[in-house]
Amino acid sequence: MKTIGALVFPQFELLDLYGPLEMFGLNQEAFKIHVVAETMDPVAATPGPKTQPDEAFGDRERYDILLVPGGMGSRPGMENKALLGWIAEQSERAEFVATVCTGSALLAGTGQLDGKRATSNKMAWEWVIAQGPRVNWVHKARWVEDGKFFTSSGVSAGTDMSLALIEKLIGAEAMETIARRAEYVRNDDPDNDPFA
Repeated sequence: MKTIGALVFPQFELLDLYGPLEMFGLNQEAFKIHVVAETMDPVAATPGPKTQPDEAFGDRERYDILLVPGGMGSRPGMENKALLGWIAEQSERAEFVATVCTGSALLAGTGQLDGKRATSNKMAWEWVIAQGPRVNWVHKARWVEDGKFFTSSGVSAGTDMSLALIEKLIGAEAMETIARRAEYVRNDDPDNDPFA
């Protein structure tokens, strides 16, 4: 059983979080999801409803997998020392770290991606790469794997990335079962990025 710390912050992108969580959640024997926020107050996404966190920063020492979404809130998030500090601390302790969209900017802002290959949303590309000048940014990529770090392009790409991580952790057959249950047609080529 792998624990997932799924971060939420004000104005996170709804599909960045819930696309991957749907995939992980379809195998509850392998994955246990914890939605984590700075406080226990409900957190509003953009677009979409509020999400009620399961845990607040400091409630758990570590997660096996850290999931960081992006969204409009990633820009003010770069000024939030508590948020960046928690991401830095948890990413050091986690077995795997996965970011979706501009979530890679938040991770890059902690220095955790320095010297690593990573990608992000192409519509916010120039802003994202400015947050991590020591990161080896890969422009044409649906997702990038570099050691324990999995970073994906914009929004829906996080679902494909999460399936790649699931395959790494529990095998191709189990991953394919999850994709079938979700009736999801997977892009299984990390270099197939039609939005680059």
